[in-house]
Amino acid sequence: MSFSAVPDLQNGVRHPATIATRRPFPPGITFSSRDPHAEAGTIRTKPTTGSAGRPRHCVSMETEFSHRARAAALQSMAAEPVDLLVIGGGITGAGIARDAALRGIRTALVDKGDFGSGTSSHSSRLVHGGLRYLEQGAFRLVREASRERRVLLTIAPHLVRPLPFLFPAYRGARVPAWQLRAGLWLYDLLAAFQNAQGHRWLGRKAVLRIEPGLRERDLRGAGLYYDAQTDDARLVLATMRSAALAGARVASYAEVSSLLKPDGLVRGATLRDMLTGVTYTVRALVVVNATGPWVDRVRQLDDPRAEPLLRLTKGAHVVVPRQRLGHAHAVTLTSAVDGRVMFVLPWEDLSYIGTTDTDEDVSPDDVYATAADVTYLLRSANALFPQARLAPQDVVATWAGLRPLLAPARNVSASDASREHRVIESPSGLITIAGGKLTTYRVMGRDVANRVAARLSQLDGRPRAGAPPTDRLPLPGGETADLEVLVEAGKARGALESTARHLVRSYGSEWAAVMNLVDRDHALGGPIIGGRPEIWAEVVHAVEREMALRLTDLLVRRLHLFYEANAHATGAARPVAEKMAGLLGWDAARLAHELADYQTLAERSRAFLAEPLRPNTQIG
Repeated sequence: MSFSAVPDLQNGVRHPATIATRRPFPPGITFSSRDPHAEAGTIRTKPTTGSAGRPRHCVSMETEFSHRARAAALQSMAAEPVDLLVIGGGITGAGIARDAALRGIRTALVDKGDFGSGTSSHSSRLVHGGLRYLEQGAFRLVREASRERRVLLTIAPHLVRPLPFLFPAYRGARVPAWQLRAGLWLYDLLAAFQNAQGHRWLGRKAVLRIEPGLRERDLRGAGLYYDAQTDDARLVLATMRSAALAGARVASYAEVSSLLKPDGLVRGATLRDMLTGVTYTVRALVVVNATGPWVDRVRQLDDPRAEPLLRLTKGAHVVVPRQRLGHAHAVTLTSAVDGRVMFVLPWEDLSYIGTTDTDEDVSPDDVYATAADVTYLLRSANALFPQARLAPQDVVATWAGLRPLLAPARNVSASDASREHRVIESPSGLITIAGGKLTTYRVMGRDVANRVAARLSQLDGRPRAGAPPTDRLPLPGGETADLEVLVEAGKARGALESTARHLVRSYGSEWAAVMNLVDRDHALGGPIIGGRPEIWAEVVHAVEREMALRLTDLLVRRLHLFYEANAHATGAARPVAEKMAGLLGWDAARLAHELADYQTLAERSRAFLAEPLRPNTQIG
């Protein structure tokens, strides 16, 4: 596929000129006239206008995004220099790649693991303005995050959904009722009164009527307000697929081992394919470090003496059966242990309790929920829901991630550390983005892409590429907000209602791509686990169209069965792995390796049970 020499500016999205129209690469690094996008088989889509005048992509919901596409991307980025190499495939890196590719910037992205396998898939699964940041006076951040919440509700309605929160006020609590009421008014104001609904204040009786499990003693009332809930791993995946559809070449399980500095400036990187051991050299005009908690490690590849930018804090969560708490709403609380703001969040028939916020000095690869984390979270929840009497044995699953926060200039608590982001450029030209939060990833991507566009213009004199309308271009699956229509269509295709709802929540307007697989092989319509909505067609879909390369990719981040099914879905691990083996060509040794790795991950999730714990975590 070739492109016109004149960039297409329809709807503000640039399509790249051919390489031949560009100015020369710096000495020693040259482009050929071939189009590596064509070599990689990447499908570039032209934006058109969708409902309500929103630009959209004419994208086949069955576009391949598989191990074959990954192999082609690695070969392509090694064969021809690119404008931009993004290191890091979490939500920040995906947002940068999407924004840059939509500007017509020739973009490559790599990650040493699965897309979103670090901090991005270990969040509280919230897209929120950050009510608690008002205490710190972070009004600009709250306003920005509130705006981005509206954007994500619009461009990914299947993955980002409004969620009502109840914030109880108790006599003697760290946040008194008057302060909470004032904060909720300010929260609505900073959202320009454009939240899903404005907040309401409920009296004591009204609160207990809708949440009878809450502690009655000293209850003064509660604020009812709205934020949003997301599937964080699938949000990363949708953003990454959008980047690839815009022309970015992306590859997971490709670790950067060194940076190329032929003229003293960073001009690319050496990669190692973590699945095959093959080494690649990627030449790039600009390199961006978007590796989250690994940011300082990559900076030290550039300069071993680089001062650390980050303060890493751990956020741990526990999963318990929702019936134990019996809550109908998400609940915001101040912990009875230390007064921190935390959440009890509904997810299907489960409750997520989180999060901790403690300084951590372990490797980002080795972080997990400890006995101390679990004790803290259960004690905090039991104080608010005294009849729950949660104990460690009630925990279904845990997860923990490291927040890559900017190191503060002054001594503040982990909870008070800034969630702002910064873009830093080293003397050798390495661009690093540090800090930030999941909700504002699109803004972070835009800020970095602006810096990249300016640098490219300085380097070869090309016109500076303007920002594309990423706030209006739907992510894959986000073409419609009327999800109920899609659910009914799924039922009409023969899916059980629970499966139809699951497919729409996971794939949005692309749900039919999964059902098309069932039409071709009816056996794929059966449940992976009896009584659950996930079907076998999703395994094929994940491998062929979502670049699931390992068993953990599929069960942890594509389907979430690791967190939601009994015993971490270990009973389904072998049949799922055998299905993947047939699709990916695994031999017996590889199959055994995948199963062993998955079992290790399941054991880590419950490792806290082997640590000393207080025999009773109940409070009050």
